[in-house]
Amino acid sequence: MNKEHLTSLLPGLALAIALALASMWLAELDGMRRLGFSALTIAIVGGMLLGNTVYPAIAGRCHHGVDFAKAKLLRLGIILFGFKLTFQDIAAVGVMGIVIDALIVVSTFYLAWVLGRHVFKLDEQSTILIGAGSSICGAAAVLAAEPVLRAQADKVAVAVATVVVFGTLAMFVYPAAWHALVAAGWVHNDTFFYGVYSGATIHEVAQVVAAGKAIGEDAATSAVITKMIRVMMLAPFLIFLSAWLARRHRGGGAKGRGKVQIPWFAVLFLAVAGFNSLALLPQQWVAEVVVFDNVVLAAAMGALGLTTHVSAIRRAGVKPLALAAILFAWLVGGGALLCTLLLGAP
Repeated sequence: MNKEHLTSLLPGLALAIALALASMWLAELDGMRRLGFSALTIAIVGGMLLGNTVYPAIAGRCHHGVDFAKAKLLRLGIILFGFKLTFQDIAAVGVMGIVIDALIVVSTFYLAWVLGRHVFKLDEQSTILIGAGSSICGAAAVLAAEPVLRAQADKVAVAVATVVVFGTLAMFVYPAAWHALVAAGWVHNDTFFYGVYSGATIHEVAQVVAAGKAIGEDAATSAVITKMIRVMMLAPFLIFLSAWLARRHRGGGAKGRGKVQIPWFAVLFLAVAGFNSLALLPQQWVAEVVVFDNVVLAAAMGALGLTTHVSAIRRAGVKPLALAAILFAWLVGGGALLCTLLLGAP
């Protein structure tokens, strides 16, 4: 990278990083915490506000750095996301927790594909992005699937919006419904069951934390561990997605889709999680890397927001939201059924 190229990146990178830092600060405010809005969510909303107002006037100077943040920083952020996970987490919820996570991911994505393509007639990119966000880990999964799909910014933004809407709804509905069921005597206050159920079915990590803590610390612990195991499934999902897309488009003339494009950032994400499981680095170092990763991912999300036009989202219509609503209903009902069958009634 020569000096001239680096200079062209700086304005856009500075803007994306400023958005990231502002979103992280806002996410720490009590009001935002209660609402369960993560820094990623705030970053894309802030980016969209700027992108549809003042950004067009400075886009000529900033677009190189913004594009760099959307592509390179995104991949780096997904790789470093592995420092939030360890393979030891798996033992904490047992085999049934892993099986429930796997069944939720596979069934939700399959349902998204069938409904999105054959019922709602959505395009392939939108269907996969909404399916990935609902089945795995919300906005982070949508972002991770974007480079595999080479998806358009407006479709990514629509998918992120759907997981924000229904993930936020879940964060309030789950604890309220659980309290009501316990008070009515229909279920026992089995915090492990609630934790596994919420971790396996709520979209975002931040939303899982909020929903778990609304019941208690034990519920929050099992919820977060279950959720992080679900996050680990992101890497094999992306590798499968790349191979599946290559097979679907073989001979179809789609540029670059005739052979498997291994998403190396997903492989490295899994490798980092494995390295983190060895506990070779001091916890303070790991904590600092996690903070840096939060900045990187929020910058990528902010850059995405800057290049997303509200008019494009309006053109998407109600179908993406309807698909996400049905997936949410499956996560609530189907997830409860799976947990009851595999863990026993609470």
